[in-house]
Parts: sequence; structure tokens; C-alpha cells
Amino acid sequence: MSTQDSSNASASSLETVPTKAGKEPSPFTKKVWAWGLWDWASAAFNAIVTTFVFSVYLTNAKLFGEAANSLLGVALGFAGVLVAVIAPVLGQAVDRSGKRATVLTMTTLGTALVTGLLYFVSPNEGRLWLGLFLLAFGNILFETSSVVYNAIITDIAKPEHVGRVSGFGWGLGYIGGIVLLLILFVGFISPDVGWFGVTSENGLNIRAAMLVAAGWTLVFSLPLMISLRNKPRKEGAEKGLGIVGSYKQLFASIAQLWREDRSIVWFLISSAIYRDGLAGVFTFGAVLASAAFGFESGEVIIFGIAANLVAGIATILFGWLDDKIGARAVIIISLVSMVLFGSLVFFFAGGVGPLSPKAVYWIFGLSLTVFVGPTQSASRTFLARIAPPGEEGEIFGLYATTGRAVSFLAPFMYSTAISVGAAVTGLTLAKAAHFGILGVVLVLLIGLISFLPVKAQPKVK
Repeated sequence: MSTQDSSNASASSLETVPTKAGKEPSPFTKKVWAWGLWDWASAAFNAIVTTFVFSVYLTNAKLFGEAANSLLGVALGFAGVLVAVIAPVLGQAVDRSGKRATVLTMTTLGTALVTGLLYFVSPNEGRLWLGLFLLAFGNILFETSSVVYNAIITDIAKPEHVGRVSGFGWGLGYIGGIVLLLILFVGFISPDVGWFGVTSENGLNIRAAMLVAAGWTLVFSLPLMISLRNKPRKEGAEKGLGIVGSYKQLFASIAQLWREDRSIVWFLISSAIYRDGLAGVFTFGAVLASAAFGFESGEVIIFGIAANLVAGIATILFGWLDDKIGARAVIIISLVSMVLFGSLVFFFAGGVGPLSPKAVYWIFGLSLTVFVGPTQSASRTFLARIAPPGEEGEIFGLYATTGRAVSFLAPFMYSTAISVGAAVTGLTLAKAAHFGILGVVLVLLIGLISFLPVKAQPKVK
């Protein structure tokens, strides 16, 4: 990483930009649509496989044994460690070789293949290990492809349009996940006899859903895989560095970042903290709705759908604000709002005035989810604008690694807050469940405070 590259980054990849006189050309070019559809396609693995459908199926003790739930945590934890280790080196290798199209295509096709192979995970304790292996391997492929995907944004969007493009892609990811979930729920999961005569016998409804999810991934990621091209090898890049050499170069790059622009390093650290809080909002949102606010299972699903739709639409809209006032401002506004609404969820958990506890959660809980997507999208925008040119893959790899490094924080603070709340109030753990939101809010607040020293980039004159 050279000083000249860093100065170029300050000049050409900037945090905020002015509104141009006259009518702007649309930022949503064919390349942007192809890029955004990859996010829509990735919802099949991100939402259906790891969140709503397959992971729930695999952890059903009646189907796969009592140890399934804990073993899933071990498998995904192991996958997370591998991603943290390989992500920055992979990003660095892509920057050096220019083979972004090759890597993205291979990892995306691999993710689709793994999703399809989940069809063979039938209800049987002996098949549990197959499911765990495929889920862990799929996570590694998906996360590594995301590193390359995120880095591409600087090539397909102008600096003044990066916010809108990032919000567009992230919003499509949210909405695509819900659209596919509804299709699978209506066609396979809910009815006694679904499409093509599929029933729940031998887990066929879930397994068939995985085939549809694999097809979804493949079809909607094709536009980007077909249109994306490799770049020329980076001038002066060494060939055959090897693992040890790659890590030496990585550590040298981090040291140089610290010397020349600590703002990037502080951003990587602070964003890792608040991004774990964002993950906690959706991870524990359904749990809180059920355990603390009396939502039935059907109501939880409806709330989850509403939350994802709200987050998706808000993310697209906030992308325009990002381009006007800068990603840093959007991140601060969003984090402050989430801390506020999360606190209101806690303080009014027993209801307030005419509002029942359920109504409180619908109003303030849903308001909180408005700002999750915009924070995620603006974080990608911020990093894209400050990453030194030609080193986007490495920087986004570090972004993935730092996020993995503190992924324990929100779950730990959530459970700790409940335990402390129960001890202080004398309530049972079950009745103190609403204290969990304070743990997530605290993570968001720490992330916000640690982000404040991160400086905004100068405006283009």
C-alpha cells in the first residue's frame, strides 16, 4: 500500500459529494442491476438456509437428536473462524491477481451447489453430520463471495452514487429473502400437500425448498456472473506469495494503514462492534417477541416479514440520503435512533396507556428495524469511499474479519442483561426476558461511541 494510493483515495473515493447542477444520469445502470440482483439471489442462502428454514429444520431434536442445536453452533463457529482467517488474504489475492470474476463465479456456483445438496439431508441422526458440513462449507463460500461482491461496488458506481447503489443492493437482499420465504411457505412448508404433491413426510417439504433456493441463487446471480470481467494483474504484484508471504504483506498493510490513516482502522473496529449489535436485533428480535411480549408463532412470522420489508425499503430510501449527507452521518443517525427505540421497547415492555405490550413491540420494535439496513448499507458505502484504490478486496476482507472477531458480543450481552435483570428485580429468567434488549442496545451504544472519532471525508469541491 503506497502513500500515493492513500492520497488518491482521498481525492477520488470520498465520503460526501455535492449535488450536481442539472439532471443527473440514473445511477441504476445495467451493471448496477446485475450487481443488485446478486444480493437478491444471495437471500436464498442468507435468509432461507441459515436463518428461517434449513437451520430450524436441522436443529429439530425430534428429527436429528438432542445434540443438533449445540453442534450447529460449533459448526458455524468453526466456519466463522475460517472466514475470519482467509477473508483478508483472499481479498488481497483478488486485488493482486485481478481475478474477481473467477472467484465470485466459483464461490457463487459453489454456494448454489451446496444449497441443492441439502436436499439429501433427510431426518436421521446419521445425516446430521452431512447437514452440518454442508451448512458450514456453504457459509465459508457465501462469506468469501460477499468479500469480492462488496469490493465491486467501487467499479460499478460513481462516487456520488455509491450510497444509492449500496442501499439498492442491500434492500433487494432483504426483500428477496421475504419474497422467497413466502413462495416456499405457500408452496411447500405450510400446506399438508404442497406443490408437485410434496408433503412433510421424511422432511421432503424442507428438502424440496432447498432445491428451489438453489435454483433461485443460480438464476438471479447469473447476470453478474456473465457480465463481470477479471481485471489485469496489479502492476508490480508478486506472483506465488504463498500463505506466509500473503500474511506478511497483510500485516504490513495494516501497519501502514495505522501510520497513514487511522480512521480506516478505527472504522473497522467500531463497525465490528455495532454490526454485531445489528445482527443481534434480528437474531433476538423474534425471541423477544415470543418470550417477552407474548407473540404466538404465527404472529412472530408476520412480525419478521414486516421487519424485513421495512428494513429493505428503508435501506433503499436511505441510500439517497447517504449520497446527500454522507455515510458517516447516516450511520450516526441510525445508531442513535436504534438506541432510542431499543430503550423504549424496554421501558414500555409492560405497556403504556392504551398500548398493550404487543402494540409497544409492534411500534417501537418495528421502528428500530427501520435503521438496521441503512446502517449496514452506509457502512459498506463508507468503506468503499475510503478504501485505497486497488486494495478494496483486502480492505473488505479485513471488514469481514473484524466483524467475525466480535460476533460473540451481542449474544453474550443479551444473555448477561437477562441474568442481571433477574438478579436485580427478583424476577425469574423467563419473566426478565425483556432485559435482553438492553444488552443489544448497549452493544449498539458502544459501537456508536467508538465510531464518533472516525472522521468524515472532505467534500468534493
